[in-house]
Amino acid sequence: MTTSVVAEYNSTSPTGGDSLTEDLNIYYESGDIAWMITCTALVLLMIPGVGFFYSGLARRKSALSLIWLSIMATAVVSFQWFFWGYSLAFSHTAGSFIGDLENIGFRNVLAAPSVGSSKVPDLLFAVFQGMFAAITVALAVGAVAERGRMLPCVVFMLVWSTLIYDPVACWTWNASGWVFKMGGLDFAGGTPVHIVSGSAALAYSLMLGKRRGHGTHELNYRPHNVTHIVIGTVFLWVGWFGFNAGSALAANLRAVMAAVVTNLAACVGGITWCVMDYRLERKWSTVGFCSGVIAGLVAITPGSGFVPAWAAIIYGVVGAAGTNYATKLKFILRIDDALDIFAVHAVGGFIGNILTAFFAANYIAHLDGFTEIPGGWLNHNWIQLGYQLADSVTGFAYSFGGTCIILFIMNLIPGLSLRASEEAEILGIDDAEIGEFAYDYVELTREVVNDTAEVGSQKYSHDHHMGHEKTIDSDQITPN
Repeated sequence: MTTSVVAEYNSTSPTGGDSLTEDLNIYYESGDIAWMITCTALVLLMIPGVGFFYSGLARRKSALSLIWLSIMATAVVSFQWFFWGYSLAFSHTAGSFIGDLENIGFRNVLAAPSVGSSKVPDLLFAVFQGMFAAITVALAVGAVAERGRMLPCVVFMLVWSTLIYDPVACWTWNASGWVFKMGGLDFAGGTPVHIVSGSAALAYSLMLGKRRGHGTHELNYRPHNVTHIVIGTVFLWVGWFGFNAGSALAANLRAVMAAVVTNLAACVGGITWCVMDYRLERKWSTVGFCSGVIAGLVAITPGSGFVPAWAAIIYGVVGAAGTNYATKLKFILRIDDALDIFAVHAVGGFIGNILTAFFAANYIAHLDGFTEIPGGWLNHNWIQLGYQLADSVTGFAYSFGGTCIILFIMNLIPGLSLRASEEAEILGIDDAEIGEFAYDYVELTREVVNDTAEVGSQKYSHDHHMGHEKTIDSDQITPN
């Protein structure tokens, strides 16, 4: 049996060498390259998953807009990441808080070992991390649900990813970042992805104001399409293997352990939330199970490359229970967080960060063969809790405060007012802003309603398409 030998990297070129005169592949394992390309695609799959999950939770008249925003986030942030985002987060010459523009436009981003790991080249690390940037923005902009305008939201994506996400990613994952140097442990995005997106969603919900009819019988909170929620959950669950296991940045035992704890936390989280809802409603809620799966996945994210398999059970239970109770915070704060993004992602990320202080183990991190950490409380490293708290609180404060400032300034600029008109909100964001619908019967229903209005008190309207008498239901009179 033979094993491949990887050459020791010794080039001084910022690109890693001259591809015309030397083979730049010799510095990397082909298995690591293949694994990381696969993980990049898996994380991309999560983004429409977010869209379907959010869409299912919303009302049908704004269902398409949330899918649109998710996939648009991929395009806008990938564009931003190429030009300056990657350089601001992961340039080799970054400072403690943000990088420089050394790699603007992917300048010199090619075959040199990446900031994240010497196991993968800059170019591969860049595209993998670009998907993290995109999904973080997609998570945050769900806050515009049912009452936010699309154009300002797209502008927000560009500005927010530059001013909020890139600095937090730099200080967490870049070796020059202050959290990294302090000793904070965040394997796959407890703070840069979940706390930051959840706190931004809370700020966006606050700045937008409540939906029309919020707190009254006019606003029906029931999800319009639970099948969409299940589809979105499945996409996210599958993609999260690439999200967490891919953060090992190589095909090794640490990646395997990250995959194990990711799946286990998701399963336990789903069961926990479902049982908690059954306790109150005596129904086995599908939405509750899916919410718990996501909560478990969010909680395990920061610890997935640091904790043993048995700890995933605790992450799943505590993560799902904590975020379940956190969904009540929006009523206390009197903020209309329509999709509970703050509860699941910000609170879930905070729970995951804190649990990592307790259960991080040095022997798990060393499964990749080279990473050395002092561990958490399992290794009697008591100060780790302080590091995790500092990281979490700072990330939340920076994102929430920064997002409020960005949105306040945007709202003052002509053409960038955040809130849709009352007429557009009643009509639905899909019709008012996109002109297309998630379901073709939305248009048919409106035609039937208009025909019915013309005949006044008559309760029946002839359906010209189907050729039979049709009763007009009250929920059709007011498009949901």
